[in-house]
Amino acid sequence: MRVGLLTEGGYPYASGESSVWCDRLVRGLVQHEFHVYALGGATPWDGRAVPLPPQVRQVRTAPELTPGDGGRPLPRRGRRRFVDHFAQVARAICTPGPDGADAFADGLYGLADLARGYGVLGADLRSEHAVRILESACRAPGAHRALHGATVLDHLTVADALERRLRPLSLDWYGDGALGSVDLCHAVSGGAAAVPGLLAKRFCGVPLLVTEYGVQLRAHYLRQVDHADRPGHAERGGQGARPGRGGAPSAVRAGSRRSPARGAYAGGQPTARRAPLSTPVRAVLATFQRRLATEVYTQATIITPGNNHARRWQEQCGADRAKLRTVHPGLAADPFASVGEAEHGGDPYALVWVGRIDPSKDLIALLHAFAEVRRGEPLARLWLFAPPADGPAATAYLAHCKALAAQLFPDEAADAHTVGDNPVSFEELGGPEAPEPADAYAVGGVVVLSSVVEGFPHTLVEAMLCGRATVSTDAGAVVEVIGGTGLVVPPRNPRALADACLDLIRDPARAARLGAAARARALELFTADQNIAAFRSLYLEVISRAPVHRDAVDAAGGPLPFGHPAEARVPVEWRGPEAAVRTESTAETSGPGPFAPVTAKEART
Repeated sequence: MRVGLLTEGGYPYASGESSVWCDRLVRGLVQHEFHVYALGGATPWDGRAVPLPPQVRQVRTAPELTPGDGGRPLPRRGRRRFVDHFAQVARAICTPGPDGADAFADGLYGLADLARGYGVLGADLRSEHAVRILESACRAPGAHRALHGATVLDHLTVADALERRLRPLSLDWYGDGALGSVDLCHAVSGGAAAVPGLLAKRFCGVPLLVTEYGVQLRAHYLRQVDHADRPGHAERGGQGARPGRGGAPSAVRAGSRRSPARGAYAGGQPTARRAPLSTPVRAVLATFQRRLATEVYTQATIITPGNNHARRWQEQCGADRAKLRTVHPGLAADPFASVGEAEHGGDPYALVWVGRIDPSKDLIALLHAFAEVRRGEPLARLWLFAPPADGPAATAYLAHCKALAAQLFPDEAADAHTVGDNPVSFEELGGPEAPEPADAYAVGGVVVLSSVVEGFPHTLVEAMLCGRATVSTDAGAVVEVIGGTGLVVPPRNPRALADACLDLIRDPARAARLGAAARARALELFTADQNIAAFRSLYLEVISRAPVHRDAVDAAGGPLPFGHPAEARVPVEWRGPEAAVRTESTAETSGPGPFAPVTAKEART
């Protein structure tokens, strides 16, 4: 099977978790060939970021563009068509409610047709015509109330953001030599990465499979809240924080590199560097994302959320339940086997937290909870392991947490002749205390997760693979992952978090039982092998429904694998257990013969 893998800001350019997941999928499905189409990557592909296996036959990229790269303006006839199609999109994203979904789709595909005929649309999407169309749509009857006070600067900002989001329409990927020749498009997120899949289905009839481990619309909503509430976010203990993992798993581990053009199709600079967006701009962009998500879910043959939390979001965005297949991301179990199978379960008085430094992890609440733990159990210690802080906001939040830890827990000494020691330790993953993630979990007997915003909790699965008992806040897919193998408390409740930790510290036998049950559950449900096996079956399911849209023989005249669906070889058409079954034939038949009608009973025998 020939698979077009659609990515955004990740594989094969960055070595974060998104890239790890894609690489694992490609290497696990060796019987297929992959053609990677990457949005926001460097060009040309030089093979230095992530070594590719031989089944990756091609890498095509769409690099970040500057405003001056938007191409020439359309001629007069093309400009008329542009005005009509862009007006449909503008009205749909300025008007709330379900009625604008069809108009949005018509306008989107109309712009795509226009781009196929004339080239890049960037100059027109940033033109005065586009700004006036947006201004008119904001003032039209039925427009969102938040748009009534939109200013010229707001319209210019929206036009700029839409130009970036609509750049995939102008790519040269939609022909027989590119996505038109693949058997299946697999988008690893439901945002901009899925747009080439939409056009490949529209123009070439290629089926689309969409994987979302973090729902793009939910991530967009959280980013918009972050824009509005960024000043003083550290003091609020995580409110308004950015989401943990969007698209395919995307958090970057220690020693990894971000994509050089991350955010190229998401509206510009990274969140921390942009000024807060106004209310009208946030309203328009949120509606655009919802319209796009609805169209992606409508056109996708199968949608694979990474957990039931993401699945519920997709259903609220209009995804058909019949298309949804929950496929957990899966982790490699081997790196954690030595810790999980060791007889020693770590220091029973040590609590371990592993993750990235971010207000959404609510380390402030964790430190206050640990203060309560120390009052009940003076021998308790807290170890926090994280990659190096990424960016000034994370650095400031880490400094705030260290200052709070120093204030809550002054250095203590056993007697007058020893050096004082703080019971809270901040360590870097990859450092002397934890060269590998498994070494961090081996330190203590209980692993804590205190997040207020969470997608699929990868660190929790790692702790389960290490056979550790866990205490977690009820955020994202935590309850789905934990099942009955750990303790779950409400978020932003330090007292409940402290009580649960004390229960396990005081009962090591219970902690050991929970850890053993957690490891068994993780090995059964959340391994990389389970993930690859699921997509192996899903690929076959998608292709079995798809019509043949390319030549089914190779240059030598031999058959190509999966050139025809498997059921094309069946000589009869099944219509039900009691219905008559007739075979397909181009010739008239009369009487018994190889193509004569047969009954259902005869077909079964």
